[in-house]
Amino acid sequence: MGGVQVARPAPDFRGTAVTDRQLREVSLADYRGTWLVLLFYPLDFTSVAPTEVAAFSDRLDAFREAGAEVVGASVDSPYSHLAWVGTPRTRGGPGAVRFPLLADLTKQVSRDWGVLDEESGTALPALFLVDPDGRVAYQAVHDLGVGRSVDETLRVLHALRAVRETGEVCPAGWAPGDDTIKADPMGFRPR
Repeated sequence: MGGVQVARPAPDFRGTAVTDRQLREVSLADYRGTWLVLLFYPLDFTSVAPTEVAAFSDRLDAFREAGAEVVGASVDSPYSHLAWVGTPRTRGGPGAVRFPLLADLTKQVSRDWGVLDEESGTALPALFLVDPDGRVAYQAVHDLGVGRSVDETLRVLHALRAVRETGEVCPAGWAPGDDTIKADPMGFRPR
């Protein structure tokens, strides 16, 4: 995973993104003070990516209610992103996307985050949760062909927030509304 580690500062990123069919600059610093879901996907115009990006876009309000913003990233150009978000779901696109899609044409952001598959030149499917202090709180990276779960991402986000807010821990399968557990004073200490 390169130099990216949970509980360490997130690598900086800055670049052009497509938001509301407009080009604008985005950076990690723009999300300081809030949770960030950073969603890497290999390429626009592929089979799984539009299903994931559309699913995260459809649930953006749930992420915002949980105090998080979402940014997608791939090694495509901003112009590819513009064309892709103009492609309706019925034709294999994501349709209108409600969060920024970062263009990583130089592949540096993917490389810095440790998700660039140098052989194919594309980002692996990866998801990072960055806390309001700019530290990586969660990471998941997997092989191509399997879409990520919005529900699981939201569950983990809520669990991380519960740990941060209560100083307690969340057992396996924890969901919002479930009890947390007091941390063992000799063992795990939440940040």
